[in-house]
Parts: sequence; C-alpha cells; structure tokens
Amino acid sequence: MDSRILTRRRFSLTLTSLLSGLGLSTSACESSRVNGPGGDEISRTEESIHQEVTLKASRKRVYEAITEADQFRKVTGVESTKISRELGGAFTLFGGAIEGRHVELVPAARIVQAWRASAWENGKYSIARFELKDEGTGTRIVFEHTGFPKGQAEHLASGWKEHYWETLTRYFGA
Repeated sequence: MDSRILTRRRFSLTLTSLLSGLGLSTSACESSRVNGPGGDEISRTEESIHQEVTLKASRKRVYEAITEADQFRKVTGVESTKISRELGGAFTLFGGAIEGRHVELVPAARIVQAWRASAWENGKYSIARFELKDEGTGTRIVFEHTGFPKGQAEHLASGWKEHYWETLTRYFGA
C-alpha cells in the first residue's frame, strides 16, 4: 500500500480529530453560501472559501507544483520554502508566513492540508483541500478552505488568488 494514502478509517479519524480541534462539527457544513468578488463562494456563517481555477498543465505537474519544494520555489519565486513529500509531513511557505502538515496526499488527484498562518493563535489550524480534475488538456483545481479564524475570509481568498492561482497560471502559461 502506498504510504502517502490514508485508509478511509484512518483519514476519518484524523479529519474528525482535526475538525473537533478546530471547533468544527458536521453541522458547520450546513451553511448558506453567497457569491463573493470574482465568483468566490464565501460562507458568511462558517467562514469558508471555495475557488476554482483551470491551468494549462497535467494533474501530475499541478500536484508537483504544490507539493514539491523545488517546484513551488519555481512557481512562486520564494526561496525560503520547505515542503515534505510525506503524508503527515510539514511544510513552511512564504518565508515562514504559512505552515502546516499534509493530511492526505493522493498523487495527481487530491491534497488535503492542515494549514495555518503563523500570525494565528498557536495551535489554530484550518483545512485546505485541493481536488485536481481533468479539464480538456489541462487541470481544474477545485479548492476549499475551511476552519480559519472568523473575519479572515476576504484576506485569505485574495491571498489564494494572488499567491497560488495567479502564479500557477503564469508559471504554466495563460
């Protein structure tokens, strides 16, 4: 069995413990969503972000650009990047401004991370989920970000656009 893939049971237990640690429950998923600027869906009751972007690259290349330190450095131009390629491994991005751990890694298909900004309260993590789907000859990223501190949605949504989607689009060619 690939050590980077969690069993359903192990994933469920890990996710349940992460969500409860974040103060989230399954009822928190039942929220109303409204369209924000640029078509983002930002839940006003749960503080979540939903974004989608299509890139001119294979799912494998997109996955590597997000999960491999050398590729991420090329995409962002930020040298102080550390990314473990292992399940449960840590990452530190943008000079230490962002840190976290890989909760689920399914090569070329899905990345789930316990993700936090270093300025947040110690121990406070959110969940960032990247689903990679074929779209023509490219890849559509369906992105969900939940569990972050209330009031951060607008800032984080614009950060994902600027630091991930726009840089990935430039890197792979518009």
